[in-house]
Amino acid sequence: MARGPKNLRLAFTATGLTHFGGLFLVQQFFQQLGIRTAFQQAIRFRQRNERYSISEMLVALLYPLILGLGRIETTEPLRRNGVFQYLAGLHGYPAATTLRRFLRRFGEAGCRAFCRLHDRYRTALRAGVAPGTRTLLDLDSTVLTVYGHQAEAAVGFNPGKRGRPSYLPLLCFDGVTRDVWAGSLHPGNTHVTTVVRSLLEEAWAKLPPGRREVRVRADGAFFDHKLVEWLEARGATYVIVARLTLPLQRRVGTARYHRISSGVAAAEFSYTPQDWPGPRRFVAIRRPAPEEPSWQLHLFQLGRFTYQLFVTNLPLTPLALWRFYNDRSRAELIIRQLKEAYALGKIPTQDFPANLAFFHLALFAYNCLNWFKRYCAPPGFERATLQRLRHQLFVTPALLVRPRGHPTLRLAASYPNQAAFRETLKRIHAFKPPWRK
Repeated sequence: MARGPKNLRLAFTATGLTHFGGLFLVQQFFQQLGIRTAFQQAIRFRQRNERYSISEMLVALLYPLILGLGRIETTEPLRRNGVFQYLAGLHGYPAATTLRRFLRRFGEAGCRAFCRLHDRYRTALRAGVAPGTRTLLDLDSTVLTVYGHQAEAAVGFNPGKRGRPSYLPLLCFDGVTRDVWAGSLHPGNTHVTTVVRSLLEEAWAKLPPGRREVRVRADGAFFDHKLVEWLEARGATYVIVARLTLPLQRRVGTARYHRISSGVAAAEFSYTPQDWPGPRRFVAIRRPAPEEPSWQLHLFQLGRFTYQLFVTNLPLTPLALWRFYNDRSRAELIIRQLKEAYALGKIPTQDFPANLAFFHLALFAYNCLNWFKRYCAPPGFERATLQRLRHQLFVTPALLVRPRGHPTLRLAASYPNQAAFRETLKRIHAFKPPWRK
């Protein structure tokens, strides 16, 4: 009898299969953090459908964000994936309409409690890795283009999709741990400078006691004298990209430059922009103009050179200041990950409270994976992107069997990351959160 694929038979009889064998690692880490219990204790509101508890619904929304099934519609196959449900501790998986209805209720009645719980995790898990007296905060914003009739979406600055309505996420990152420290969501026509103070007040309230120095880095969208005065009044130091108005362009073009690195020159001067209460220190960086024109709005080209300008009260040399600010580029990479890997750009409903709740769930999912990498990732995975973690650890075929009544998750014998998988599980079991020590 021929044994080739030409005579292959097809049967839909296999059970206990899943694509997501690595979900076991995430579930074990969540168990060490006590996330399900924390959800049950901290978040309570009236449910119409009591088939799924609030903690089960939140877990049902978090796991797809981590596994790459960010859109609610793409979670439908999980309703037929018994192994996924078993590993996640669910007795079933909600339908897409059930998830959307829950998001609306959660956004109205449970999101604030969820954010307070997120803050407690954030503070506790930062203490062990950044115990010093200095805090570094990076500010950034982005555009989330929406399609349809989403509540509170508005037409604003949207370079990718001109004329399309959008939301404006405003984010504050911890520059040391890369955690999202605070975040808010606004209509797309909101100007950053009108809402940044409330975000910073929220971030300031979360700072641990004993913080004697706070440094802030921000791009040109945050160039505003009110923000500068607010930071100075609280004793914070800052470096903010200056918007190159015509007077500043003339000042930058006539300044005296000196070489600070190969191909890089710098100048510094004191200047009082219009409507500012007094002079501030400005540092200009000059580099040869690239062959391809730059898309960056904070770069100004004059002749053979491009210029970048900072306003600061940091006592750093121009070279050290430039390098210090350039390290902020990690914030832009995190935003890209949030939008692409964590589905932040996939607005799930037309209801703004529900979309705001989804926004905070995505930030929590990102921080959870950041904590996972910080405390439990094996060598070589400490700075891995979520895509790499998915491909090499989380999304891997597995078979759930019960020999002699003992549940066993069998991964392929040819699985190339067996050592990393075992080491990760070992580190998860050894991990003790600060509140359990």
